[in-house]
Amino acid sequence: MPEIVMPRLSDSMEEGVILKWMKQVGEEVAVGEELVEIETDKANMAYESDVAGTLTEILAKEGETLPIGAPIAVVGDPGEAPTRVEEAAEGPATAEAPEAETVHEVPVPGPRPATPAPASASEERVKASPLARRVAREQGVELAGVEGSGPGGRIVKADVERADGTPPRESPAPTAVPAGAAETETAKGRTEVVELSRLQQVIARRMAESKATAPHFYLETEVDMSAAVEARARIRAMTPEGELVPSFNDMVVKACAIALRSFPYANGAYRDGRLELHSRVNVGVAVAAEGSLVVPTVFDADRKGLREIAADTRSLAAKVRDGSVTPPELSGGTFTVSNLGMYGITSFSAVINVPQAAILAVGAIVERPVVRDGEIVVAQVMGLTLSCDHRILYGAPAAEFLARVRALLEEPLSLAL
Repeated sequence: MPEIVMPRLSDSMEEGVILKWMKQVGEEVAVGEELVEIETDKANMAYESDVAGTLTEILAKEGETLPIGAPIAVVGDPGEAPTRVEEAAEGPATAEAPEAETVHEVPVPGPRPATPAPASASEERVKASPLARRVAREQGVELAGVEGSGPGGRIVKADVERADGTPPRESPAPTAVPAGAAETETAKGRTEVVELSRLQQVIARRMAESKATAPHFYLETEVDMSAAVEARARIRAMTPEGELVPSFNDMVVKACAIALRSFPYANGAYRDGRLELHSRVNVGVAVAAEGSLVVPTVFDADRKGLREIAADTRSLAAKVRDGSVTPPELSGGTFTVSNLGMYGITSFSAVINVPQAAILAVGAIVERPVVRDGEIVVAQVMGLTLSCDHRILYGAPAAEFLARVRALLEEPLSLAL
């Protein structure tokens, strides 16, 4: 029977958490039908089955974390009877319904010989659910001495746990809380401990690894966006009502994409002591989601026009925020743009999205006096900061790359070429 394993839903995913089974044991599954919701290192995603048949067995319960490739379910032929109903398929509501477990017969062992002998058909047999058998095996409990509380005297998981002397997990023993502990205050006041989600844990780990392993250096420049501001105003005036108008960030993405063609090391990566130079220019755009930061990808941004890039970025940002972004849309980035200008931030230094060579931090466009032709005039100025991994991108080529981005933005007509 085909076995479903923990899929790799992103290029950096190492393990996943089973959040919710969308199919239960005994139900039919079609190819492309959503089978299970999985939490990855980037987002919560629904995995679509690549096989058709009957879901005969669920091997991973909700909330369980498994590595890539670990079996999570078994799909049999259409109409095939389920072989086992695990606690994962039953869910919390079945804690008080042991009769839902499938019954298997287990031989009653006789006197314990040095080497167990195979059971004969005439041996007395005891009824036990497969989940109870597994728990008994793990805890070293002899099923022959366990009294079953299920229908017909069947042994269920709770019976095994009681026989082992530990309370069932569904009804854990209460933990005594010292009186007044919840009201205790320190000099910092009341302290609330908030557990990180899996995505937040991965972000924390990857950012710490990036700063610890990638030797960052930073280049800063200012861009005169006056021509870009005028160009966007003209585009807005010519755009029919309801149609998309490219943003300044879309212009930055396009300028970076064009510049990356000429600077392959800026479009590359450092991995395992080697340099990787990519043939495609895929620009990741950092998007703030609730409690996390996700970077979907604009593929082949160097080949797309401003309106197409604008459509891609709006669609990807919406998918990130409603949780519908797909694994391919979060993978394959070769460079990243992070923009905090909408919050009034004029400049900042971003952490490299390893193994990429660099990330560009974009600040707000502000009016500032500048000198042109010996006269002081007001210009629209935007700050850019390029964070670089010195193992692949050195100072001079990084400065040339950033200067190329600045030149493209200061002459926005070049973005259409």
